[in-house]
Amino acid sequence: MADITAADLLAAEKIFGDRLDLARRYVEHLETSGIERGLIGPREIPRLWGRHVLNCAVIESEIARGSHVADVGSGAGLPGLCLAIARPDLELTLIEPLERRVIWLQEVVDDLGLDNVTVMRTRAELAVGLVKADVVTARAVSALSKLAGLTIPLLDGKGELVAIKGRSAEEEIEKAAKVIRKLGGVQTSVVLCGAELLEEPTTVVKVLVDKPRKSA
Repeated sequence: MADITAADLLAAEKIFGDRLDLARRYVEHLETSGIERGLIGPREIPRLWGRHVLNCAVIESEIARGSHVADVGSGAGLPGLCLAIARPDLELTLIEPLERRVIWLQEVVDDLGLDNVTVMRTRAELAVGLVKADVVTARAVSALSKLAGLTIPLLDGKGELVAIKGRSAEEEIEKAAKVIRKLGGVQTSVVLCGAELLEEPTTVVKVLVDKPRKSA
């Protein structure tokens, strides 16, 4: 079983509240079938709570109530399922192209009874027009210069990209600036999430998108 430190337990209680048991069940899926099916590495078991689940869940602070969130490259549900558990007010669409991952995600969604989640087997670029999100999230998908093109079109000209990044966030923003502007990004910032909860806060790149409509 994945251990949880006292500090991480306090953070989990604050983030998940009365849905903490759902978060625990999700972690059980990660450390059993998630590892068996290659969605997460066995060496990650001791770090499932701190490095993965809580690292993702804290970005909920950057998402407005009632938002429709598209999670691109959802994989093991990081951050999509973490957000769905922490924020039942959100509507989540998990976009994942690999069949075995999609099957696993749907099994977890069904087992946890998450009625605010839709799992789509498709590539992000093929979901444009099918999904209209207020917020797009991603973690460990690709560099921002490529990620912007995969995610921002799902906003249909207006909304926010909330991407979990590492220490190179500022450098990635510089390299992606031109692409982001072309796609309608009007403001880009780096935000640290969970500084008061986690030993290592989560670095997030936020891109505010407001693309002018073409006149008829």
